[in-house]
Amino acid sequence: MTQAHDFVAHEAALLDAGRFDDWLALFADDGHYWVPLLGAAQADPLSHNSIAYEDRLLLQLRVDRLKNPRAHSQHPKSHCQHVLQRPVIEHDNETVLSLSTPFIYMEARGDDQLLLAGTCRHLLVRHGEGFLIRQKRIDLLNAGRALPAIQLFI
Repeated sequence: MTQAHDFVAHEAALLDAGRFDDWLALFADDGHYWVPLLGAAQADPLSHNSIAYEDRLLLQLRVDRLKNPRAHSQHPKSHCQHVLQRPVIEHDNETVLSLSTPFIYMEARGDDQLLLAGTCRHLLVRHGEGFLIRQKRIDLLNAGRALPAIQLFI
């Protein structure tokens, strides 16, 4: 389904361009962003700690912090680049579509660079002519290792 593949690529491009408000607008009101601490082995966000588990309110707070010129963690400013493989549709019905997309993610701030790899799992709900994100789950490769602070959104 080309439209869903385009949606995933567009979402990553918004993050890479630092267009966080536009990115947040892709989330449904009940949408969540989840980075499990145990990666693909973690069944749900409530029975074990997560690197991140944020609803729309928490995502909005993080976006507001990233836009604030006084945000200490953004001096110097962070930049990111997503390299995506072609998404694979795992489930599709009239209302919900789930996709998995292997990726490589680079985040740079000053002289430091962070390289992560994993699989992004989107749970999308049909909305009008397009989609909204009900859940974006990031299963990091080697998720249990110690990680430096991730400033942006994988």
